[in-house]
Amino acid sequence: MNKMVVVEQDFSSMQKTKVTSQIFGGLLPNMEKEIVTFTKTNAQVSYDLNKMKIDVDSVNKKLIIRELPNADIKIIPSVEIQNMDDSFFDRFNENDLKKIQNNAKNNAVKTVNQNYLRDLGRKQLSENLSQIFVLAKALKYTIEDETGQIDTTKL
Repeated sequence: MNKMVVVEQDFSSMQKTKVTSQIFGGLLPNMEKEIVTFTKTNAQVSYDLNKMKIDVDSVNKKLIIRELPNADIKIIPSVEIQNMDDSFFDRFNENDLKKIQNNAKNNAVKTVNQNYLRDLGRKQLSENLSQIFVLAKALKYTIEDETGQIDTTKL
């Protein structure tokens, strides 16, 4: 087992963007075009268990957790265009669409509360480790956490 995904959350949002531009060098009134995007965002908290350092003291029947890996937070936004209202004379071009989609993705990433996910992930990691350490407990090993990040009374 290398990576353990401990928390996964999905978010979604709608965003309306209006763009005003001049056409024909300002000879005609300013044109306004509008686009509505729907952003779906998946956020995952995972741990690389290969980076976890554990020592086994078989003489004193101890399992010592020396180091826990840092949480990896992965945020994956995807943007869909729901409605595009532009005119024959003032069309959205590829650069406009890319800019609007990138803004929607950046806004989605900013709305994810990474500190909350990190805390939730740490709690879930502790619960998952307690299930993994069932064998150690069955063999009457005590589990010591030198990292101070896990409540060993619950393991």
